[in-house]
Amino acid sequence: MGIKGERKIATTDEKSNRGPWQDVDEADWQDWRWQVRNRVRTEKLLDELLKDAPEISRLRRTVIRTYPFAVTPYYFSLMKPRDAGDPIRLQCIPDPRELTFSLGGVEDPLEEGRDMPLPGLIHRYADRCLAMVTHSCMMYCRHCNRKRFWKAGRAEKARLGAMIDYVAATPGIREVIVSGGDPLTLPEAVLDSFLGALRAIPHVEVLRLGSRVPVVLPMRITPSLVRMLRKHRPLWFNTQFNSPRELTKEAALACRRLVDAGIPLSNQSVLLRGVNDTCETMRELLYGLQRISVRPYYLFACDPVRGADHFRVDLWKGMEMMERISRSTSGLCVPRYVMDVPGGKGKMPLQTFSLLNDSFLP
Repeated sequence: MGIKGERKIATTDEKSNRGPWQDVDEADWQDWRWQVRNRVRTEKLLDELLKDAPEISRLRRTVIRTYPFAVTPYYFSLMKPRDAGDPIRLQCIPDPRELTFSLGGVEDPLEEGRDMPLPGLIHRYADRCLAMVTHSCMMYCRHCNRKRFWKAGRAEKARLGAMIDYVAATPGIREVIVSGGDPLTLPEAVLDSFLGALRAIPHVEVLRLGSRVPVVLPMRITPSLVRMLRKHRPLWFNTQFNSPRELTKEAALACRRLVDAGIPLSNQSVLLRGVNDTCETMRELLYGLQRISVRPYYLFACDPVRGADHFRVDLWKGMEMMERISRSTSGLCVPRYVMDVPGGKGKMPLQTFSLLNDSFLP
């Protein structure tokens, strides 16, 4: 039985927004496996879809040799492909600035390699660890702080087993964050087994899963997947909506399925130049998240990762924007604006001292 309010048939207007996929059968379009099989992954297809000038296409091919790309038809359909400044296009289409624009970004800005007692497992804080169970994603976000891993693929089962053994042997760990890559690219049975093994460890109290699937491929949040995740509660689900354009009916349905299963949803946006760095856009995003029961949790300053410097927003501009929003927006909608700092220093709050300097803003 489907969830009340699910749409089974696409209207003509909805299909027209799909661009080259407007004639795809609705059952195929809503099938996450079809979406994965038909991702835009070749330079030739991307050139055909974007119809950019030959020089732009040539520069883009240079980027792809360093940083691969993949875009689901669903996410591509949200784009205005001829608009180089479109916030959806900026997040998913290779950009020459990934190679040519630099503010000194480095491959591992959070120095994650220093805190890996074994490959893929980051243990930086005593009470929790992060398991990178895969380096694969449904879509490769151009601002990703783990671009260095994009060609590495999935983790071997033996490595997943080693992670479980490490957590079991480390009684101080009460929370495990399952991340990647995107853990929802794993076969459902593999993810189920991994979560179940962690849940069976007596000192593990909470699991957290980080995935951008509700944003880039909401069809993957199937009733079957939700039933599997529900078995492993308390499980918290963190996702990443960055633009109000991503808050579609399909995304709302995916989030509702998780919430209705008792899985709390939080959002960790990244402040990105040209995507969400205005008060108007950010407020629209935050209000939209509240409407679909997704808690705005963090707004991250873009990490200084090599290949994403062109997305970085001046910290003071970000603080001014969030100060304005906090003065005019419901507190339930306002995330913590933070900068992730290496060396175990955690997430540094980025906020103005408005009580000491009330003249900061009119």
